[in-house]
Amino acid sequence: MAVVLDKNDVDKFIKYAETENLEATAVAVVTENPRLTMNWRGDTIVDLSREFLNTNGVTQVAKAFITAPKAEDCYREACPEQLCDLPFEQAMGENLSRLEVCSQIGLAERFDASIGAATVIMPFGGKTQLTPQEAMAAKIPLEQGETDDATAMSYGFIPAVSRWSPFHGSAYAVVESTSKLLAIGANPLTARLTFQEYFERLNDVPSRWGKPAAALLGAMQAQLRLGLPSIGGKDSMSGSFEDIDVPPTLVSFAVAMTKASKTVSAEFKKAGSKVIYVPVPENKETLMPDWDKLIAMYKAVYALMEQGKVLSASVVKEGGAAASVCKAAFGNKFGFAFTKILTNKELFAPLSGSLVLELEDGAQLDESVVAYDLGVVTDDGKITMGNSSIDVDELIEKWTAPLEKVFPTKAECPEVEVEAPLFTERNTSSPAIKAAKPKVFIPVFPGTNCEVDTARAFEKAGAEVETLIVKNLTQSGIEETIERMEQIIKSSQMITLPGGFSGGDEPDGSGKFIATTFRNPRVAEAVNDLLKNRDGLMIGICNGFQALIKLGLVPYGEIRELKPTDPTLTFNTVGRHISHMAYTRVTSVKSPWFAGVEAGDVFAIPVSHGEGRFFADLETVKQLAANGQIATQYVDLSGKPSGDIAYNVNGSICAIEGITSPDGRVLGKMGHSERKGDDLYKNVPFEKDQKLFESGVKYFK
Repeated sequence: MAVVLDKNDVDKFIKYAETENLEATAVAVVTENPRLTMNWRGDTIVDLSREFLNTNGVTQVAKAFITAPKAEDCYREACPEQLCDLPFEQAMGENLSRLEVCSQIGLAERFDASIGAATVIMPFGGKTQLTPQEAMAAKIPLEQGETDDATAMSYGFIPAVSRWSPFHGSAYAVVESTSKLLAIGANPLTARLTFQEYFERLNDVPSRWGKPAAALLGAMQAQLRLGLPSIGGKDSMSGSFEDIDVPPTLVSFAVAMTKASKTVSAEFKKAGSKVIYVPVPENKETLMPDWDKLIAMYKAVYALMEQGKVLSASVVKEGGAAASVCKAAFGNKFGFAFTKILTNKELFAPLSGSLVLELEDGAQLDESVVAYDLGVVTDDGKITMGNSSIDVDELIEKWTAPLEKVFPTKAECPEVEVEAPLFTERNTSSPAIKAAKPKVFIPVFPGTNCEVDTARAFEKAGAEVETLIVKNLTQSGIEETIERMEQIIKSSQMITLPGGFSGGDEPDGSGKFIATTFRNPRVAEAVNDLLKNRDGLMIGICNGFQALIKLGLVPYGEIRELKPTDPTLTFNTVGRHISHMAYTRVTSVKSPWFAGVEAGDVFAIPVSHGEGRFFADLETVKQLAANGQIATQYVDLSGKPSGDIAYNVNGSICAIEGITSPDGRVLGKMGHSERKGDDLYKNVPFEKDQKLFESGVKYFK
């Protein structure tokens, strides 16, 4: 990052950077001489005038020839060739297995979807977490307090439409992105846009220059007619390799404000609901949207959203209305019965931007808006049209298979060989010294990214929080950190090791840097005093759990040297990072951290890790179970500990998600229980708040 400062503030800024464990160096000076100069080893290697820089180096002029598209080749209104003559059952499966339509869950889960404790809807919803959502929604980040205000963001682009006509393709990219905002309950007519453009190398060929020219004109018409400005963007004209060119690409990103409490998700909600199809109004002569009617349609649907009459909403894109219906059914394993017999063109044509709405009983869209009854949500787990039907499970297999080898979602997991019965006996001991407002120490290591979420959770529960940024850039910084850690631990009642990727997740294992720091004799002695003499508590979440287990604090309750046979956390069996909502059961309430829940309670907790698989030998697992140290386990929808990768997301032995020290006062767990708040993860079932932080505070009162 480059920062321009007053010369009197440079030293002060560098000192502030040091407090954040950041390096800052003065690299240049602004001068009155209007030239940019750079020196290297005593030689001037750059010397350019400001006047030249203001021109961006060169002015170019090119001729562009825009080729008129052929109406009969319009991709938006055509059934994909490979599906045209297939019977219903086969066509539905083949459609979902196309690369343009198939599941990308294995790719999407590599990105942390719940970071910041602000995610309103997860990228995939329903009890199976298989329904892709149309846009993201995240609450405005706050260090204190709560808000209902959220941002919504979506994108739109179908490559094959732009291959046919860059002009139409970019216009419908804008429409698709705004329709997706509408689908989650945001007002699309308040959006702001930004474009990502990517085109073939243009050389000096007018017909090639015509493609970006047409695309920009199409996007401009959409902006002018919808009254939505585009702010910024990114373009590139290097998308060619030998005789291969990228499609003319203009991706529209749309952003708007919304309310978390009113956000709508895409998965079908209940059997018996009526589902309607709302097409994008089209000018039949130009094949462009009828902009005035589109605005009227947006207003009518948004009004229905505001009244809470829309249960779920999807946007038609590649795969047509058929794909939208199937994916909406996947999340909760519902079925769907089409109202009438539709042609393959009506089912599969990618009429992007059109809406599929599941309505509340009795809800009606404004009669001035063109809409059609599409069908009814059923509870039979089948997609049906007339006398033809296909199982939703079969369609899910078709949909998830194509990219499985590239972005895997399946892996072998160990069977749950050890039964961990519910441990209902609570540890009723309490600290000798009470505290009305107990203090929590949160060290912030390089790579830690959950300290703010964790601090907010503790402060909301009534604790005082002190964070410390761990400095490791200089020897003096390390010594200062050790001294401060010792002091803060001595004045605290609880220590929390939050999640993140300390040390970039070292090759020898995550949490190693944290563990090394806590093994410092002064720090280790302070921790031992807190736990053994002052009856304190300690918790480590995700990266923090990894550190606790490397220290021996779980499962042994003390910092000790480890043996090769001791429990550990290692790479997920699926071989990649996982961001998911894990269903976890409270197996034991021995720990004071679980004073606010009951044994057997099931929660949906965000997980985000690459090394979260708990491993121990069977004898150790049996001992942990017998002593009530298996705190939480990954479970299926019935609440039973599971060896299925769909539920045991990292392949942990005995489906273990969290364990404790023998007395329960040290807890390590993978799930991010601190990522909680009102109206979060609305599209995934089960309670989200385990009351960990409230229980920790209550322990000292």
